[in-house]
Amino acid sequence: MIHTRLRQFAALATGALLAACLSFAAPASASTTAAATQAPTPLVVDARWAGHPTYDRIVIDLQGHVPAVTVTPVPRLVQDGSGKPVPLPGKYFLEIRLHPAAAHDDAGRSVYHGPKLQQINLGKLKGIALTSDYEGYVTFGAAFDTLPYYRAFPLHSPERFVVDIAH
Repeated sequence: MIHTRLRQFAALATGALLAACLSFAAPASASTTAAATQAPTPLVVDARWAGHPTYDRIVIDLQGHVPAVTVTPVPRLVQDGSGKPVPLPGKYFLEIRLHPAAAHDDAGRSVYHGPKLQQINLGKLKGIALTSDYEGYVTFGAAFDTLPYYRAFPLHSPERFVVDIAH
C-alpha cells in the first residue's frame, strides 16, 4: 500500500516537474509569432441575390478568406445593438452571421457596398438587410413568406458565402 502511494506521488511530482520545464523552454515570442502569422480579418464588401428556376440565391462577397458562418432560423430580425425591428416583409427569417469579419476598414470607413435594407420579390426571398457590423461579427437577415429550405456553403476564387433557398 505504501509503495503504491509512493509510486503515485513520484509520478505526479515527475509530471509537474516536466510541465514546469516545458513552460520555461517555450520561447517568449511564441504567442506573438502566432498572432503575427494569423490572417487578417476578412472584409464583407457586398451582398447580392438572384432568382433561378428552382432556387433563390444570396451571395455575400468577401475580401480575404471565408470566415466561420452560421445560418440560423430566427423568429424575427432585429438590428444588433439597438434591438429595433428590421422592417422587412415576411413570416420566416434567417440570420446569417460571419465571424470573424468586418464591413469596415481599420479606420472605421465602410467597405460594404451592398444594400443595408432591400425588399425583394423573388420566388422565396422577400428581403435582405445588413443588421450588424460590430466587434468582429457581420450579420445579415433574410425574409421569406414561407418556411425556407436552404443549403449554405462557401465558394472560392473569388471568396464568397452562398445561401441557396429551394422553391
